[in-house]
Amino acid sequence: MLEPSHYWIVNVRIPNCFIDSEIIGQNLEAHLTTTLQRDRLFPCHLEIRNGQISEILPSSRIAEIPTESLPIIDGKQGIMIPCFADLHTHLDKGHIWERNPNLDGTFQGALTGIYRDCTEQGNWNYDDLYRRMEFGLKCSYAHGTKAIRTHLDCPPHQVETTFKVFKELREKWKEKITLQAVSLVQLPYFSTHEGELFADAIADLGGIIGGIAHMVTGLDQYLDRIFILAAERNLSADFHADENNDPQSRTLHYIAEASLRNNFSSQVVCGHCCSLAVQDEDIANTTIDLVKEANIGIVSLPMCNLYLQDRVAERTPRWRGVTLVQEFDAAGVSVALSSDNCRDPFYGFGDHDLLEVFSMGTKISHLDTPYDNWIEAVTSRPAKLMGLPDVGKIEIGQAADLVLFKARSYNELLSRPQSDRTVFRNGMAIDTTLPDYAELDDLI
Repeated sequence: MLEPSHYWIVNVRIPNCFIDSEIIGQNLEAHLTTTLQRDRLFPCHLEIRNGQISEILPSSRIAEIPTESLPIIDGKQGIMIPCFADLHTHLDKGHIWERNPNLDGTFQGALTGIYRDCTEQGNWNYDDLYRRMEFGLKCSYAHGTKAIRTHLDCPPHQVETTFKVFKELREKWKEKITLQAVSLVQLPYFSTHEGELFADAIADLGGIIGGIAHMVTGLDQYLDRIFILAAERNLSADFHADENNDPQSRTLHYIAEASLRNNFSSQVVCGHCCSLAVQDEDIANTTIDLVKEANIGIVSLPMCNLYLQDRVAERTPRWRGVTLVQEFDAAGVSVALSSDNCRDPFYGFGDHDLLEVFSMGTKISHLDTPYDNWIEAVTSRPAKLMGLPDVGKIEIGQAADLVLFKARSYNELLSRPQSDRTVFRNGMAIDTTLPDYAELDDLI
């Protein structure tokens, strides 16, 4: 553990998207190797003072560092990024695979498994939920995550317990991870009297109004109602949209239209949006244009969507399950990558590690050569969509919340798990030991 309050981290490579252009300078490329140019990595040194970044110097100015009087950490040309932001998770579902696995791997099998675990067996009591959700937080923190938005299943019998656990964990972890909550219900619920009272409960929680959009009769009216409730309570909105391979599923299109129709000014985020990838190109482009006009953020869940979509027994899947991330990005839509489910019936794997999400997302959606600024999809972009201006940045005056990898290029970064990364929080290197699965043994 590093103890001094004033020191330097030298010889690191930071993606250019995190560095102010005045620091980089206009003639940078003339001084870089081919690898650094290709990956858009800026070689530099950082001064850390009292937990904040106080100076960023190009590598060419190393002579200005007072090496004789201050401690030095040599990054050995490793990549350094800001701490992660995870925009779409399900902490309340996490780590129940062992007791309720989804053995056929289908979407319906996942729904059945969650219903059995939460409702039929009644497993989601206070202790069970608290310990599983905190286990996920421990993993996230050790991997370098600073902010998490979790969707919370809200059947009537579960809401009180789930909201109580969330509030207690949000308070307990507030110095380590910023926690946000989104309601996860069927959209028609908000058109009932109980749904309006539930919107009040979401506002009291300081949460985000949200739910699962399906192509049902009355969808426009349901969406209008949600946007009205949200506007009255100054809430942002977050939807599960088109999590299927049906080209007729166009709920994202309807959400964008409803947002525009209601002049909704708060941030809207839509996750999954898988069916867009199997639609006619003109239809998909029309939706993308609407999403851009409505300023909706898109979050792709590459691992879970790859796992569930187009799963048919004894047949190889015909598509990758993910949405049109490159097309959204080209249109100027903010696109994030997030972890979604972890070791539950919707996704039987995962470890709350956004580097794994970035790595898998890069390979599934061909976000390499060039990598461009896609690292922002797990850092600054989700942070901005979450309304967190102090997360996902590397700037003078910002908290030194950083992740340092031994990898010196994106190829090295994405070829190994990087389990030996160093995570700095407020300038201090934290203990990155992951919690033992045995902590949950008595819950199985």
